[in-house]
Amino acid sequence: MKSDGDDMTIVEAICAVLQENEEGLTAREIYHEIVKRKLYTFGAKSPVNVVNSQIRRRCFDLDFPTASPLKQFKIASYQGKKPRYCLSNQKNEAVDRRPEQRIDLVADYLPEEKIAAAWKEHMSNIKQLVLESILKNSPDFFEHLVVELLLKMGYGNDKNSGIVTGRPHDGGIDGIISEDKLGLDLIYIQAKRYSSNCKIGRKDLQAFVGAMEHVQKGVFITTSSFTKEAEKFISKQQQKSIKLIDGKLLSELLVKYEIGVLPAERITIYRLDYDYFTT
Repeated sequence: MKSDGDDMTIVEAICAVLQENEEGLTAREIYHEIVKRKLYTFGAKSPVNVVNSQIRRRCFDLDFPTASPLKQFKIASYQGKKPRYCLSNQKNEAVDRRPEQRIDLVADYLPEEKIAAAWKEHMSNIKQLVLESILKNSPDFFEHLVVELLLKMGYGNDKNSGIVTGRPHDGGIDGIISEDKLGLDLIYIQAKRYSSNCKIGRKDLQAFVGAMEHVQKGVFITTSSFTKEAEKFISKQQQKSIKLIDGKLLSELLVKYEIGVLPAERITIYRLDYDYFTT
């Protein structure tokens, strides 16, 4: 709540304190300065948590569902495990964020930040599990999977527009998608189910381009990655329009279009409607 006769908001009070403390202060120190200077009157049972929450929602490098798009603060340094905050337009030395220190700081996260961090870890794990499951299956399974993915992404004129060629000596064409009913506009697909340490090189892509013959569009999909030379070759060649999909992008697309994964539970993250409570 605001103090009598004072229109200063809590964020304005925080800014007023930090304007005179370029080295940065902890959330608790900022709270004590606000109270000492009578800049704002708190009605919450845990006023330090309120200050910490308001700062972190507007702090650079902190991204979570209820974070504010307007950033006014940044972490200047650390006092033990506690971050010291300052205004974002002040010059400060780079913060030492050692891995073990980041783990200790989880306790200082807002609930929304903990959820966001857990979600990112979950997504990373599920994408890795997807790739591992593909590698445990056959090349034929992978070819059907990538055709299904492209169809679900909207390529082809209907769900029956994609086929797996199944030809062992096809020159690198594992699947075909017809973008129109007459099959006049085709997309050729090559799928390579490789481990992460086996990269796709330029020769593989040259062979794919040669096998495409009169077809102009192609997608080369792998569970591993492409060499720099291979990526450069595709970016410079002007014969065909080819999209490269590596293991990282493949796992993201499979999760996004829910192929090989099922939604276990959906949750809603709420944020306080400050406009509603502003009089």
